[in-house]
Formats: sequence, structure tokens, C-alpha cells
Amino acid sequence: MAFYLDAEFWVAVGFVTVVGIFIYRRLPAFAGRVLDERAVKISNELNEARRLRDEAEALLGEYKRKAAQAEKEAEGILAEARAEASRFASEAREQLKAQIERRTLQAQEKIAQAEAAAVAEIRGLAADVATAAAEKLIAARIDESRARALIAGSLSELSDKLN
Repeated sequence: MAFYLDAEFWVAVGFVTVVGIFIYRRLPAFAGRVLDERAVKISNELNEARRLRDEAEALLGEYKRKAAQAEKEAEGILAEARAEASRFASEAREQLKAQIERRTLQAQEKIAQAEAAAVAEIRGLAADVATAAAEKLIAARIDESRARALIAGSLSELSDKLN
């Protein structure tokens, strides 16, 4: 049994030869092309990844700058609010102090007015009492003729004083 005499053997050899020629001629080019395409694709993906990483780093840097700026701005606003609150508090204290002083002066003025009114009222009452007492004393000590003489003298002095 010689295997090389068999037709199937020669069909197999021919097939393997044709496939070998196809492989020899086209497989390296095909493999090279496929590998080159794959390398280009990987290179493009790496470039895209680098670009995306650079964009992400730029965005991260920008957001960090914005966050730092916002924090500085917030600190500035907070400091300004504290200063304004302090200024309002001191102004309110000054206004309250001035208002207390004004009310104290008003109260002292009212007390002085009430005291002056009481003194005037007491003087008026004292004058009324003194006038009534003098009237009683004069009425008790002066008779009618002497009263007429005093009235006439007073009227003449009055006319002299009016001229």
C-alpha cells in the first residue's frame, strides 16, 4: 500500500499546496494589514485616551481654580458680612446710647419743669395765704376812715406812677 498511489493523497497534497501558496502569498500581507490596522486603531485609541486625559486634567485644574476662587470669594463675603455686622452693632450701640441720653435729658427737663411748676404753685398758694392773712390783719387793725385814707393815697400814687 503505497500511499502516494492513492488519488486522495494527491488531492490532499494539491489542496495543501494551493492553500500553502495562498497562505504564503496572502497571509503575510493580510496578517500585516490586520496587524497594521490593529496598531493604528490602538494608536488612535491611545491618542484619544491621552486627549481625554489632558482634557480631564485641564477641567480638573479649571474646577480647582474655580473652587479656590469661589472659596476666596466666600471668605471675602464672610469677612465683609462680619465687618458689616460689627459696624451695625457699634452703630446700634451708639444710637441706643444717644437715645438713652436724649431720654435722660428729657426726663430731667420734665422733672425740672414739674419742680418749677410745684415751686410756682407753692409760691402762689403762699402768696394767696399771705394776702388773705394780711387782709385779715389789716381789716382787724384798720378802721374805715383810715382805710379810706390809704385807698385815696394809693390811687394818687397810682396815677403818678402811670404817668
